[in-house]
Amino acid sequence: MAIIGCLGDIAFTVSASTMRVLNNFQWSGTAKYAVHQRHLGRGLVEFTGVDPDQISFDITLLAQLGVEPIREIEKIQKYKEQGKTLPLVLGTKVYGKYRWVITGHTAKAQHFDRRGDLFMATLSIKLQEYLRK
Repeated sequence: MAIIGCLGDIAFTVSASTMRVLNNFQWSGTAKYAVHQRHLGRGLVEFTGVDPDQISFDITLLAQLGVEPIREIEKIQKYKEQGKTLPLVLGTKVYGKYRWVITGHTAKAQHFDRRGDLFMATLSIKLQEYLRK
């Protein structure tokens, strides 16, 4: 089994029997500026800091590849509702200065099996950097 990375205890893996990989990975950050207006002149721009970074990605969950889509979705939902902080590691790189929180998720059900169980879904996850005080 090859472990590509992890978000907390959720491992992104590829093996003969299991596949849980991420796609459409996006990492973004913004800076904050204040504009001080001056009488009869142009405003003066001042750098005031940075906002926490944000990351988003998709995970394709397919029962045929050794994962239970509904359980994976419920786990992400639970972490979001609890405000759980999670480290994010991909390969040998640790992302962020500390940890991440799940700020949102969207599950797109694509296929159900003949019993009505979720067979395939795409789970989109949004993270925000959580810094130490």
